[in-house]
Amino acid sequence: MVDGVTARFACVRVPAFAAAAAERCEPALREIPLAVVTGSPPATRVLDANAAAREHGVAPGMTDAEAVARCPRLTRRPASDEAVASARHALLDACLSVSPRVEDPGLTAKAGGYDVHVDVAGLGRLIGPDDAVGHRLVQRAHAVGLVARVGIADTRAAASVAARCGPPVHVIAPGAEREALAAVSLATLEVSPDLAQTFARWGVSTLGALAALPRDGLATRLGRAGLAAHDLACGRDREPFHPYMPPPFWQEAQGLEWEIDSLPALDVVLERVLARLCARLEAAHQLADALEVRLALAPGGHHVRAVPLACPMSEPRPMQALLTLALAAHPPPAPVTAVAISATAVPRRAVAGGLWRPPVPAVRDLADVLARLASLVGATNIGTPVVQDCHRPDAYSLARFAPPAGDETEASAAMTSTAAAGGALVLRRLRPPRVVDVETDGEQRPTLVRGALSPEARVVECAGPWRASGEWWDATAWARDEWDVGLADGTLCRLTHDPLAARWSLDGVYD
Repeated sequence: MVDGVTARFACVRVPAFAAAAAERCEPALREIPLAVVTGSPPATRVLDANAAAREHGVAPGMTDAEAVARCPRLTRRPASDEAVASARHALLDACLSVSPRVEDPGLTAKAGGYDVHVDVAGLGRLIGPDDAVGHRLVQRAHAVGLVARVGIADTRAAASVAARCGPPVHVIAPGAEREALAAVSLATLEVSPDLAQTFARWGVSTLGALAALPRDGLATRLGRAGLAAHDLACGRDREPFHPYMPPPFWQEAQGLEWEIDSLPALDVVLERVLARLCARLEAAHQLADALEVRLALAPGGHHVRAVPLACPMSEPRPMQALLTLALAAHPPPAPVTAVAISATAVPRRAVAGGLWRPPVPAVRDLADVLARLASLVGATNIGTPVVQDCHRPDAYSLARFAPPAGDETEASAAMTSTAAAGGALVLRRLRPPRVVDVETDGEQRPTLVRGALSPEARVVECAGPWRASGEWWDATAWARDEWDVGLADGTLCRLTHDPLAARWSLDGVYD
């Protein structure tokens, strides 16, 4: 009990984790017998098997030939470290979306299930009773492509045993761990074969019988392994809770059974990997702010491309279009053997639009427009113009595109409305400026303009010049003289003179 709150823990368990990771990459494998194999023929052995394969007698450690003899319809997939690591992080992300305190015990075995411990104390006020918390964890795991079992108890050890037996959501009442686990078979602990044979010789077949054995005698005869099994049987935690800290980026990866040397074939793999990554983001209420695709090449090395996004998103189709465009512009130099996509995530926030803001385009439409523009003019020619901190008119650079903030849009609309209401003149600038022919007097003041809004107009009033120059130390030196002139036809406009190029231009017209 901490601060008056009774400690409660949930164990989220995915049985046959290597097979579950393969099924997550290929969901169709859940309906057929599947074995994950390792090694090279003829020494190929079964690393893990799903429930359909275990019903036919397929078990870890069995040779490939024996497994096929037991189940002729058996489908085999090679073991993939990338798929297992991605499934592990996906389950941790799903648990973090329910509770901020999650413990990752690690993959202690190459085969078997994988457990994640979740601190669920106090979640009753937000979600409901323990049954509701357990079903929420099962739903979040299913959202990222994993079928999980959940056990809830006062200790992590008892919750771990509860997740191995009973219903998919197994809740043990507070303080009843010893009684609830007494009749559970000793086979649920997945102890080593030597330890299991020793207990069988002693006639110990249930957790209750194991918990009744003297602890000192177990330590003398069986050592650390016997003490660990005794702690599980008693539902006792010996180690402190170690909270899991998520990495700064989210990654989803998949190894390939054969080399891919064409972009259409690679696009199919990208679609699957992105779908799993976006499912994790959705489950954790996160959005991808930037993507990076890392392709393992057959000769060795990697091909890496960073792909910025127009705005944070979690929809796979727009991101796939951007990734495909980036790889089409910069294709990998060799066949691909593995794909990994990582995303920099930001929290999803629901923000109401402002009164003066224009409607925000859909993420899919915005990404599609940006992809089309990039294919036409190049990715480096798309962005948001940013005014440079200098005195040169129209000096700007391109930054990454981002939708305008609500405050800036409303402030700009308010300033425009205020200026219009006050009767101030508005200069409508021409882009690009129109080159004109100007006659001047002895003081170099404009007197006649040709090629402006009319073939020829006499200047009746003028003010200026306003002179500016800069970067005289560089080859990009510039100089500019500005004049505001009134023409005989009533037009009020701005003329600019470039003394370096000896050129006059019509820069804008006043309303």
